[in-house]
Amino acid sequence: MNMRSVLGVAVLALVTIALVSPLAVEAKKKQKDEKECEVCKKVVGKVLDMAKKEGVDVTDQDGIASLIKKHCKSTRINKENRLCYYIGGSEDAATGLLREVTGPISRYMPPAAVCSRLKKKDQQICDLQYDEEIDLSKIDLKKQRVKVLKKILNEQFGDSCKGCLEKTDYIKRIEELKAKHQEL
Repeated sequence: MNMRSVLGVAVLALVTIALVSPLAVEAKKKQKDEKECEVCKKVVGKVLDMAKKEGVDVTDQDGIASLIKKHCKSTRINKENRLCYYIGGSEDAATGLLREVTGPISRYMPPAAVCSRLKKKDQQICDLQYDEEIDLSKIDLKKQRVKVLKKILNEQFGDSCKGCLEKTDYIKRIEELKAKHQEL
């Protein structure tokens, strides 16, 4: 092998790496973008769906603000409660970014664009991500902590299990609700 062929192979390898590496970086970035502002996008989407169902005009900022507050009052998902606190949709919120949400919505901005604008105001809004849902068919409830059982009840079934004192009570309630949901 002479020097030119070795040099040619090296140049070819460098060109290949230069062309392939941006594609890999872009694929990783795209995967990250799906998770970014996940909770915000979902909540804004839910509010828009509520507006359609209840016949509230999307351009009515006060109507959208009341729908956001209504959603924030009824949600039982911890991450959505945290978002409501950040944007001022919950009663105990310290900030008032509600106009920053309703303004872009009233101008027919998609949820992703609304959330990217909110990210500029408060980075924490886009740092929120949903926890992965626990698959009840794959886990042994008896081996879980009470904290995990409470989380399952609250987030997957919307139940707080009043009167549950022991771990067995929580397991029994989850089994009842799981059976009820499988029937539906």
